[in-house]
Amino acid sequence: MSSLAVAEPPRSRAPSRPPARSPAVSPAPGPSRCGGERRRNASDAGADLGAVQDTQLRSVDLNHVIKLLKDSDSKEKEQLKTLKKLVKHFENGLTLKDLAQIIEILILCAEKMSEQEAFTEPLCELIKLCGLPFQKKTLSDEISYSMAVSKSIAQLGYLMKVPSSQVRIQICKCVVSFYNMELPRKLLSGYQPTSANYKIQMAELGGLAEILVSSLALVENQLPEKLWVLKALQHLSSSGVNCRLMMKAQAASRLCLYLTGIDPSGQLVFRSSEILWNLLENTSKEEVVNQLSSLECVHALKEAFVDLLMHGFRNYDRQLRNDLLVIATLLAENPAAPMIESGFAKLLVVLATFTEVKIPNPLVKGLKLTYSYEDFELKKLLFNVIGVLSKDPCAVQLSPFLFVLTLQLLSENDVMPALLYYVKPYQKPGFHDWSAAQYEELQLHAIAVLASVAPLLIDKYLSCQANTLLLVFLEWCIGQDPFFGQGNSFHGTGGRGNKLAQMRYSLRVLRAVVSLYDDAVNRNLCDQGAIRQLLDILQYAANKSKEKEDAILLEIQADILFLLSALCENDLHRKELFSYEGVDILIPFIQMDPKKLYSGLGHNHLLFSALDCLWSCVIGCCIAEDYFLEKQGIFLLLDLLALKQKNLCNMILGILVEFCDNPKTISHISTWRGEKDQTATNLLIQLWRQEELDLGVKRDRYGRIVDMKRPIASSFQKQQEVIPMPANCPSFAIMEISENIRAKLYSLLCKLGFENLSGLSAKNFVTLAIIQHYIDFKVGEVWSELCAEIKEEFRPVTSDEEALKVISEVSEHTGRMVAALQTEVLGSQNHQEIQEEEKTYTKIQAIHKQREMVNKSWENFLTRTSNYEALKKAKRLQEKSIEASRSKSKAQNEAVRSTDIKGLGTRIGSGRLVTVESTPPQLIGGPLA
Repeated sequence: MSSLAVAEPPRSRAPSRPPARSPAVSPAPGPSRCGGERRRNASDAGADLGAVQDTQLRSVDLNHVIKLLKDSDSKEKEQLKTLKKLVKHFENGLTLKDLAQIIEILILCAEKMSEQEAFTEPLCELIKLCGLPFQKKTLSDEISYSMAVSKSIAQLGYLMKVPSSQVRIQICKCVVSFYNMELPRKLLSGYQPTSANYKIQMAELGGLAEILVSSLALVENQLPEKLWVLKALQHLSSSGVNCRLMMKAQAASRLCLYLTGIDPSGQLVFRSSEILWNLLENTSKEEVVNQLSSLECVHALKEAFVDLLMHGFRNYDRQLRNDLLVIATLLAENPAAPMIESGFAKLLVVLATFTEVKIPNPLVKGLKLTYSYEDFELKKLLFNVIGVLSKDPCAVQLSPFLFVLTLQLLSENDVMPALLYYVKPYQKPGFHDWSAAQYEELQLHAIAVLASVAPLLIDKYLSCQANTLLLVFLEWCIGQDPFFGQGNSFHGTGGRGNKLAQMRYSLRVLRAVVSLYDDAVNRNLCDQGAIRQLLDILQYAANKSKEKEDAILLEIQADILFLLSALCENDLHRKELFSYEGVDILIPFIQMDPKKLYSGLGHNHLLFSALDCLWSCVIGCCIAEDYFLEKQGIFLLLDLLALKQKNLCNMILGILVEFCDNPKTISHISTWRGEKDQTATNLLIQLWRQEELDLGVKRDRYGRIVDMKRPIASSFQKQQEVIPMPANCPSFAIMEISENIRAKLYSLLCKLGFENLSGLSAKNFVTLAIIQHYIDFKVGEVWSELCAEIKEEFRPVTSDEEALKVISEVSEHTGRMVAALQTEVLGSQNHQEIQEEEKTYTKIQAIHKQREMVNKSWENFLTRTSNYEALKKAKRLQEKSIEASRSKSKAQNEAVRSTDIKGLGTRIGSGRLVTVESTPPQLIGGPLA
């Protein structure tokens, strides 16, 4: 029987497994990784019954068979003959209605086996029948008999207790046949087979997988039986339901211990690892890892890995080795797994570095890796293990001692030099070496892991001159050397045909170490001209981004801006190095099109990085500040502020407040004009009103104070209960200052001044009155909290109580005073509006009167032109008026001129143009002289 378990040819592993689990050859057939491929889609046989020869057999009385087997007086020969007839009767499949009685017969046969071995063969034959499709009479039979069938299949699993290798193997074969269902050659008349997945569903319902896992304890020392049980479990583990049942029986820990079992065929390791993978894929990964995190399991995993590493020469062995390494990586992510105690972590770290550092180590003595695809995958997995060990955030909290051991492990085994080995320009490979694409993938992976390791081993980082290597490598990245990245791997995204991937991950390493704000690291960088070089790289990336924007270029620019911020912060000399060239590069970032902020590529992050760089690299250096002002940088900041984006306002206001320490800034802010000639003061007041609206501060419809005792308290602040706080803990009123922009708005308006502000409406002045007394109201809030805390814990003495009362009254008085001022402003505005309305009304009256006069003049004109008597009357009045206008005393010899025009035939009065004749010669020298 043992030959049944090992004589099967190897199969190819399913292509759907992860990259580390590449296609391999295994020593025995098994199910595909995909559930649909593991089950043959058998068509319903009902449609084909006419083409199948019906079989009519004599009915068998199952009750008689059961009674015969229970009867101790019955002869063995008669019982065996009856069982043989029973097998013959159901040779084409068991019916659903008879299945429960058949299982009872199986149990009776199993009981008799302990005394009479002759029952072994009929028992195996009956179990074999259970592997054929069950027969149903109606479509509803599958549902009607579901509970009975599921219990019957579970009973098959319990028959594993029968101490017979033949029986146990037959049960496993029966379970395997569930997934390779074949129709019988003949069908019972009036019956049709159940659906292809019916048995699989009933096995899930009956909990067969959990029973078989428990039965592994019965076959510990029987290799053939163990292999058949594992084969059955391999098929069952394709289902998530079965995997959860198996986990209840501690399947993961049981199977892991089998990895070190002796098996010349290699099936034990293969099937155990396959089932473990199915458990990881179909159940909770955390639960599986927790079961594997015992010291025994880690040791077993280590031994199996080492055995395949040192003695596995086939591709299949290497693939299986990589599969185990992936499982080990998952264990390394669990801080509770004893990877260090077992020595497994040290072995993996040594394996990851021994080809780069060339230092002999007894752990890898005699090991030689090839340049095959499987060993390439191994190299990447080993790098990944180092990354997992170096970025475990829970290790320090759970076990500081183990974390220290991890750091010591990484330091002593030359992880830093091994990773820095790849921080160099690409060189053409030799005959026996990685291909260009493989080397690039390893290079990028190593640099990515270096970003995790470097902050932990900062002394080792400096001693290996990592800053120098990275700066030289970055110089190569922007150089003109011919290099075309393959961009095939995860880390190579966006790097096809360029060096952007190398630049991206090198900058990540620098960002990781610079973010420690270690003086030695930052000084070492700056001494090598890092600021100037970073500005050159930033300009290079900005130019590339103009050609084609993508997320990689935006990330590179944001990282460089962060590096410059961290290096220049609080160092005047470095800010001066940054000043002119840096400001020229920063300006375009601040001028970014606001529409790009919603592109999803990372423009938002880039803008924040640029503003942070402005704050850290420009403010505090007079040279840089003045140059920024010359470039109209304040105008650009106010333009951004005018967008009123909440996530930008806080930082921009902080920058403006800091800039106001420069005396030239105030004039720039005062000069700025936004849309519709909006002033900076107007903008700041609008932002204040919007902030109070978001905070839920109570105001009336005119914007006046409503709550005199707590004029600026938010709705959330009023809901907070009084909680006594230690003296070193800030109260809620203090914490609230940093959670909104009102304090920055107040500070900025204090710099600008509250007097002589032009272009403000009465509504703005109402809000400005609140802003002007913001600090007074905030002090009142703090005192209010203090009074509440004191009264919560004890009763103050009379003098203290009176003092607290006076202080509270002062705050309330301030609120009433501001409210009165606001009312006065609104009243003044109302009075002014009334005056302007009266002026407008008077003007309208004058216009109407003028129109009446024009209309009357027109009517008189029409009367004169249509009525001759009226014309003569008008003429007489005109002459009379002329005569009355003449002087009463006439000079001697004064010439008298007639007002009449001779020969005039018109009926209307003369126009405004008159013709004056020349003075007669006889009058020259007379009175007119």
